[in-house]
Amino acid sequence: MTMTESVERAEEPVSDKLMEIPERYIPKHLSPSSASSYRECARRWKFRYVDRLPDPPGEAAVTGTFAHMVLEKLMQEPVENRTVDRAKELAREVWPNMENSRDYRSLELDENASRNFRWNGWKAIEGLWELEDPGKVRVAATEQDVRVEINGVPFRGIIDRVDETDDGLVVTDYKSGKAPSERFSANYATQMLLYAAALTELEGRKPAKAQLLYLGQKAVEVEITEENLAEAVDELRATWLAIMESCISQEFEASVGPLCGWCPFVAQCPEGTAEVHHREEIGKLRSDAPALERIAQAEKAGG
Repeated sequence: MTMTESVERAEEPVSDKLMEIPERYIPKHLSPSSASSYRECARRWKFRYVDRLPDPPGEAAVTGTFAHMVLEKLMQEPVENRTVDRAKELAREVWPNMENSRDYRSLELDENASRNFRWNGWKAIEGLWELEDPGKVRVAATEQDVRVEINGVPFRGIIDRVDETDDGLVVTDYKSGKAPSERFSANYATQMLLYAAALTELEGRKPAKAQLLYLGQKAVEVEITEENLAEAVDELRATWLAIMESCISQEFEASVGPLCGWCPFVAQCPEGTAEVHHREEIGKLRSDAPALERIAQAEKAGG
């Protein structure tokens, strides 16, 4: 079933049928990441957001968390204190919390790997100065938790930074990983547009622009217009209605493809397991894909 077909089926009867859905199936809100996850693979969305199967973040994600923690504190400092030296002090202050966090401990890094982790985190932090002068930024908010209804959809997102400029508000998001090619950047642009839509609801004014700061690499601006805001909001509603339809039917189709090689739930998904084995047989499975190891571990655990 396509997204459009699902929406057409779900638009009218959803409110009447919601009473039939087990409470655990109904999400309290949609975030940009959960909406994107459902569009990519409804089965994976169910495993993560309904079944709540363990999904510890990888090293790159935890490194990003560390960089975000330091930059949040840095941008809360007076403008004259937003220096590289102050960032180093903050990194040392934040490190004990990072080191004791569940996500970091799950990485099980040895001393050498831990040293590399801290270095990679610092390089991401230091990369901010390659893109802007933090001392010249007029910060309106950091790590702003926005919860608002957008076109009938309960939405929640955490915005890394909201800046105030002469032209209006600017939605800013830090990215510590490698900047994607234009082909794979659409999801990030949609994320920023949804943040802009949420701020428009809360502040009563449309942000002037959004920007993605790929730390140490490049800054990417996302134009904000009435037209692309409406498109992002319509897509969010279409995703919400499709999720409701899946919750009503309790059918969550798997979307197989190259990403099955990296899915943390591949061992619980027969279609995903078959796809991984097929790709291995035809030589289309990347050598660094962890899926085969996950499948083998699950088979061993199951006897």
